[in-house]
Amino acid sequence: MAAPLRPPTGIPAQAYARRRRQLMRMAGEDAILVLPAAPERIRSRDTFFPYRQDSDLWYLTGFPEPEAVLVLVPGRRHGEALLFCRERDPEREGWDGPRAGPEGAVEAYGMDDAYPIDDLDEILPGLLEGRTRVYYHFGRDTEFDLKLIGWLNRVRAQVRLGAQPPHEFLELGHLLDEMRLFKSRDELRLMRHAARISVEAHAAAMRAARPGIREYELQAEVERVFRAAGAEPAYNSIVGAGANACVLHYRANRGQARDGDLVLIDAGAEYQGYAADITRTFPANGRFSKAQRELHELVDAARAAALEQARPGVPYEAGHHAAVRVLTEGLLRLGLLKGSLERNLASGDYKRYYRHKTGHWLGLDVHDVGDYRIDGQSRLLEPGMVFTIEPGLYIPAGDTSVPAKWRGIGIRIEDDVAITKDGHEVLTDGLARSADEIEAFMAAR
Repeated sequence: MAAPLRPPTGIPAQAYARRRRQLMRMAGEDAILVLPAAPERIRSRDTFFPYRQDSDLWYLTGFPEPEAVLVLVPGRRHGEALLFCRERDPEREGWDGPRAGPEGAVEAYGMDDAYPIDDLDEILPGLLEGRTRVYYHFGRDTEFDLKLIGWLNRVRAQVRLGAQPPHEFLELGHLLDEMRLFKSRDELRLMRHAARISVEAHAAAMRAARPGIREYELQAEVERVFRAAGAEPAYNSIVGAGANACVLHYRANRGQARDGDLVLIDAGAEYQGYAADITRTFPANGRFSKAQRELHELVDAARAAALEQARPGVPYEAGHHAAVRVLTEGLLRLGLLKGSLERNLASGDYKRYYRHKTGHWLGLDVHDVGDYRIDGQSRLLEPGMVFTIEPGLYIPAGDTSVPAKWRGIGIRIEDDVAITKDGHEVLTDGLARSADEIEAFMAAR
């Protein structure tokens, strides 16, 4: 087992403050920005799902508690960054754990001012008054949407008395998503750590794999490593043995790996809010069959082709197009597709076995924010962008149009890549990837 990973320091309070100032500069001095915390979600009756803060609020504050609202008021003389949050309450803290309270929001989280969340209804209408634009995420939280409309209507009701209500609502994501798309040094440090934890977790699963093992046993091994490193799953881990690997978002994780099956594991750690996302596909018995190896090597070649496009100035979609071309050429060579390369590319026949894109942005969300296209064109890659590269092939078990040796094989290979000034950095390097590397790693267990 590798030595324990040394955790990096978190993002400093000054960095959160810089983000808030940058966002307010972009919004302008006549705007107001309103960001509620994620609501708690009931799992069953009086038990809750583990709480996970709204990514935007986390990005701007690092504040981990529910029942909070961040209000940014550019140019406000008495403080621009205001947080409404729960008050200290020894009785409730005895049940649920400590709270920062308004005092802690200022002292520990760098807010200009903070108020009890119960005062939001009284104070927010006054903050809206005199502002022309409201930046907010409509549609995420219906209950809060209605509250905000109610506060706005209270200001509108005072127009005859000289009140000036906002007259424009704007989507907050138009400003904030672009900020979040470009990762800072602090963010990249945390993402490298999440990636290292995930590499260790996948390696542990490969060591544990054997014919007869249950998918949930491998899931437990992966998530044990996450938890031991102070992380948690960034999403529901996918562990698919045999034909289950052909289900892209397989959830059950209750099947059994038979001798001769491949096992696909798609799992990533989240560390201090930042996600990793890795997929590896390996044989339960440690040895690929000839057909499995041919498809695995084809997917790996597609991954390499996409990675060659990962550098500044190249369109984001170029990686997908490169992977699709390699996969389609290989499917034709192996006899899984018929006809010419160009006809198959133009018709999209390859989608029969490759139904998804070759990657997505990665950050505080596994499928992170940021536009992929600008003015109808694929945006160009720039330093600080982080995304996955994850080609795959999935031959359904019931596809009688292909020889039996191919049926029920599902393969995906996924790595996390950061664009740098000179090219790229593969954050998830260090984990066996090729068929030869995987067989050698599993033989050395």
